Amino acid sequence: MSGRRLRGSLLFGALVALVVAYSLGPYAWTLLTSLKTERELYQFPVTYLPHAPTLLNYVHVFSGNPFGRFLLNSCIVAVTSTVCCLFLATLASYAFARLRFPGSRILFIAILTVAMIPLITVIVPLYVLVRDLGLLNTYGGLIGPYITWSLPVAIFILTAFFREIPRDLEEAAAIDGCSRVETLFRVIAPLAAPGLVTAGIIVFVNTWNEFLVALTLTSSTEMRTITVGISLFRGEFAFPWGVISAAVLLATVPIVVLILLGQRLVVRGLTAGAVKG
Repeated sequence: MSGRRLRGSLLFGALVALVVAYSLGPYAWTLLTSLKTERELYQFPVTYLPHAPTLLNYVHVFSGNPFGRFLLNSCIVAVTSTVCCLFLATLASYAFARLRFPGSRILFIAILTVAMIPLITVIVPLYVLVRDLGLLNTYGGLIGPYITWSLPVAIFILTAFFREIPRDLEEAAAIDGCSRVETLFRVIAPLAAPGLVTAGIIVFVNTWNEFLVALTLTSSTEMRTITVGISLFRGEFAFPWGVISAAVLLATVPIVVLILLGQRLVVRGLTAGAVKG
């Protein structure tokens, strides 16, 4: 290996290491914080590694707060929103990819435009609408808005996949007696599994991490999602940073597991969605 290639490889490796450190640094700091005692957190000079690692903060997450309820609420809302969003996005994406109808292109652009609207600009009318429908402090009041704001991205990803699937497969399914709906769910959807997984993970992560809508549309402890619940952790005289750090790490576990399970399909899905269509 020549000297120039060696220097280039070392530089590339250093850049990769720097990016990885920059990305994982906050999580490492949060982990170390969660293992410290409250006294060590406030002592000076600052200690970077805990002198006596403890798991008491993780115990306090569940013993001092209804963390299990927050976790359950987020699971119900995120899973339901993801499933409903994927079902609706599959139908809409197939229509945009295969059917020709007047105004389809304009409608597709209009749907994508919704994704560009900042959520904070419509939070007040959204609150009024949900209140008038009697859906405040309910799962339905959260799931409806989440589906609405997640649909454009899911439709964009799935439309790119459906357009790349050969039409010959649909014609063969039609000859075998399948209706268009049967063809979609028995033939097309399985072939678009990378796109479905990618869209599903994106919708799930966005819903799981969402804060503003959950804070605005819920006020009772029983209906708080995990992001809002963690933000409301309080101490007697100071913020319990150790407990908050432990809760944050526990809240990221479902997302990490989900991404690890669908990693390969996600990479394929994002690549195809970026270059196809």
